[in-house]
Amino acid sequence: MFIFNVNPRHRLGQILSASLVGLSISVTSLMSLEVVPKVALADPQAASVNTKVNVPTTMRYSPFNTNRYLKVPPKFSISVYTRIPKARFMAVAPNGDLLVSQPNTGKVLIVRPNGSKDPIISNFVTGLRRPHDIVFHKINSTTYVYISETHQINRFTYTYGDRTAKNRQIVVSGLPDSSTSELKGAYGHELKNIALDSNHKLYVSIASTCNACVSDTVSNPKRGAIYQYNANGTNRRLFAQGLRNAEGLAFLPNTNDLWVVNNNRDNIRYPFKDSTGNYGKLIPSYVDNHPPEVFTRVRDAGNYGWPFCNSNPDTASGMNNMPFDRDYQYNSDGRVNCYAMDRITKGIQAHSAPLGLTFLQNTNFPGLYSNGVVVGLHGSWNRQKKTGYKVVYFPWNSTTKTPGNQMDLVSGWLVPGTEEVWGRPVDMAVDNQGNLFISDDYSGTIYKLSYKP
Repeated sequence: MFIFNVNPRHRLGQILSASLVGLSISVTSLMSLEVVPKVALADPQAASVNTKVNVPTTMRYSPFNTNRYLKVPPKFSISVYTRIPKARFMAVAPNGDLLVSQPNTGKVLIVRPNGSKDPIISNFVTGLRRPHDIVFHKINSTTYVYISETHQINRFTYTYGDRTAKNRQIVVSGLPDSSTSELKGAYGHELKNIALDSNHKLYVSIASTCNACVSDTVSNPKRGAIYQYNANGTNRRLFAQGLRNAEGLAFLPNTNDLWVVNNNRDNIRYPFKDSTGNYGKLIPSYVDNHPPEVFTRVRDAGNYGWPFCNSNPDTASGMNNMPFDRDYQYNSDGRVNCYAMDRITKGIQAHSAPLGLTFLQNTNFPGLYSNGVVVGLHGSWNRQKKTGYKVVYFPWNSTTKTPGNQMDLVSGWLVPGTEEVWGRPVDMAVDNQGNLFISDDYSGTIYKLSYKP
């Protein structure tokens, strides 16, 4: 069992080293040498086993007042860890506690294990304005927990085992939200997402107010953009733009390569003057698959197209490194050069609504999957046939530092045939034991995906 809880290549190295030093090898090590290479050379398996969700008796209210099933990979189980209405983004504290944002109540909750009993839920911090993202970050000997609000970014000092937030500092203020006078109460994507790099730089996603509009590209600060600050909130500068609603922000472990997943625009009009006669029209079959959602590396000074240029998945490269088409509504004359835009690294099915982005490297998630990344697909609203409503996995190519082919890790919140939706995954976090927590703001649930060899 131990072998599967660490990176199998690392385990094999340990065995070989021990054998060479000692000039002898135990039966256990011989068995490991025989088994581990097969594991190391194997590929992670996609969700294929329809598995009953294990639900504690105290939590069997809707939608768990009936048996529910989710599809997971072989040798995994899934259970309900706790119930939290409108649970959004999460972070595991250094001591293993789970922090969960609850924007609708203005709270960040702390969930603590309680032996065989239900976890204990209490308030970590209250009175915030729609708190969303949560990031732990250490600077010298001080550990901070950063928490975003719609109009500002806070950080609190954290001491191992803290149950409540302490020593609040507002490091960034004045961010645009629905209270901004020019917006007159209307802001479509005012929740803020954040990340910090190893150089102690803070990145803040300021999402668009609209589906597609030019006004966001000329505002101050620009919207549909990512800004960089020092960790204490000083020295704001524009880092990248053209990202309509970058929800998941994360750094590839052991690098300062920023990656994001981004919700792309809806109701795109047909952009081609071809024999179909559909130029400029709203064609549902075209809207269904265009433009793809975005999963991309974000470079300093990059521009990713929105709202002037849209990725085209209908070429030989498919969802990889897609070329851009001019947006009919905002760039039909080509005044904005789409060839100058940064191509998207990887597309995801249009309207899937990717939210959480979690790299599994440097975690205790099972070794076969540990060189990869998971994305929560919240699900579609304007597609003829619903899509998303699952957690997907991308194996990571360590040579090219790019994601491989998408596969399902957990699915089933969208029932095939009836298209009933009973859950909408948001974010993922790995605990110290290697379990994957999954938040679901539709059913109000935190799931725990566990490997069971």
